[in-house]
Amino acid sequence: MALLALATYWLARSTPTGGGPGSSSIRPSKHEPDYFLKNFSVKSFAGNGRLKTEIQGAEGYHYPDTDTLEILNPRIRSYSEAGALTVATAKKAISNGDGSQVQLIGDAVVTRESPAKDQPKLEVSGDFLHIYADEEKVKSDRPVTLKRGNDVFQADNMEYDNLDRVLELRGRVRGTLRPRGTTP
Repeated sequence: MALLALATYWLARSTPTGGGPGSSSIRPSKHEPDYFLKNFSVKSFAGNGRLKTEIQGAEGYHYPDTDTLEILNPRIRSYSEAGALTVATAKKAISNGDGSQVQLIGDAVVTRESPAKDQPKLEVSGDFLHIYADEEKVKSDRPVTLKRGNDVFQADNMEYDNLDRVLELRGRVRGTLRPRGTTP
């Protein structure tokens, strides 16, 4: 009886689990796209029919293992409730599944036009920008240039909160402030 128990224990330990047909185990998925898009445009609208966001790209690839969308040569246009237009471009963008976070990589530029005449256009550029859409934040751990009207600032990294209107520039920061009405 002990010999039978020992043989059963050994057999259970040395038999591979899963992997065969009909097995319920889950195999790790490969990082391969399950669909792709070419020269595409995707629009999303608010409940009242107002355009909220338009994403254009030369190519797009969805990866199911990470639930990310990779877009080559993206152009993202987003309208706030007040009608302010924000445009983001880069060589590549990586978005999470719900679009709440977008990483812009390579010649990244985010421009916010203001619907109010008294507020100048704001432009943030750098090699990498991380956008948090729901929180209306832009962060970068790499050097950035910020232009607001005629004023220009450069920093080693930054964090911008559009809702609180707070910009934090870190590292080596340089800036040029010009009076209104002058050109750079």
